Amino acid sequence: MFFSACVKSEVRNSGEPRARAERNRTSYITLIAAGDNLIHDIIYNRARVDDERSFDFDPSYTHIKSIIQSADIAFVNQESMMGGTQFGYSGYPMFNSPQQAGLGILNAGFTVINLAHNHAMDRGERVVFGTMDFFDSHEIMYLGVFRTEEIRNNERRIIDKNGIKVGFLAYSYSLNGFALPRDKPWLVAVTERAVMAREINNLRPHCDLLVVSLHWGDEFSDTVNSWQRDLVAFMAEHNVDLILGHHPHVTAPLETVQRPDGGQLTVFYSLGDFLSHTHSRSTPNTITGALAYIRIKKTWDNNTVSTVIDYTGVIPTVSHYSRERTPFVVYPLWDYTDELASVHAVGTIFGWNWGTITVNQLYSVANRIFPGRVIDKNQYEELQNYIVQNSRNTGNSRRNHFK
Repeated sequence: MFFSACVKSEVRNSGEPRARAERNRTSYITLIAAGDNLIHDIIYNRARVDDERSFDFDPSYTHIKSIIQSADIAFVNQESMMGGTQFGYSGYPMFNSPQQAGLGILNAGFTVINLAHNHAMDRGERVVFGTMDFFDSHEIMYLGVFRTEEIRNNERRIIDKNGIKVGFLAYSYSLNGFALPRDKPWLVAVTERAVMAREINNLRPHCDLLVVSLHWGDEFSDTVNSWQRDLVAFMAEHNVDLILGHHPHVTAPLETVQRPDGGQLTVFYSLGDFLSHTHSRSTPNTITGALAYIRIKKTWDNNTVSTVIDYTGVIPTVSHYSRERTPFVVYPLWDYTDELASVHAVGTIFGWNWGTITVNQLYSVANRIFPGRVIDKNQYEELQNYIVQNSRNTGNSRRNHFK
């Protein structure tokens, strides 16, 4: 298994020679996180090229990739599995997407791929293994699915960037009624508290910042439910630093929770849909998503080393599609226009009429869900300049073009 950046299992304490040499130093990294990349059949059919025998998903991310690639770590919830053409492609409700869709997110710059979600077992364990084969072949870190019980128990998902170690775990609340194989109960990570406690406690000592990806919440609702609140308290008790939430297909709030140990847990309850064709009669807001922007700061000060989340905000996004047979495209909201919004096909394909969509309406949704946390283009550029001025390195080290 290859982990992007660098993976190390040892813990460096402040008494070691290297730590003494790094006294009075501060390092920053940025983490960008996207919500549901859910490849419905209409999406992959519109991505067909070469007489429709193959696919090109790169155009879907053209307008967003510079943001993704600027981050030191870029996370996405890949909510449809991609086991290979031998299983046949399918969309809702039991997904198997073309592996070229995976190339699309890799070329966009994503380096951490979540696969613990309710569609993980849609097409069975062979598709799960085929999906792992794909990401392993491109040496990309994925979360929440495992080849063996030994790997799950012993391999740590840690990225070491600019001297900051970020550990990852991932869990899903459901597998849509599908059972895990009797001989492979470890195949997909689900929200079993005893297992989560053990895995969090095992990983926590080996990283500066611990991130948990959670597939949870109520579909099409931006209200946080009581089960989520209870799970947040559980995560806080186990000293988790950051929760990246997804599943509702709409955005849900961001909050900071005080942990019993005196630290803080930052919770993004839902990042909404990134690229998707999900619809609901109850809301048109499935076309909106949010890129979480997280700045992580580590300080070496004499014999004390501390790591904190120094800044959080969101970059609103739009999953755009029209009635024409053109690709689905993700835009940062700051680059979206009323002209594009006027031809958005949300709802109209099914005869639902949400009226005219405007950029101001989309911003109003973002500001209601994330008051005071919405990043505009000027603020984003200022944030990036701050990183450049205060860090030795910046940006995602992976710049390969995958074919």
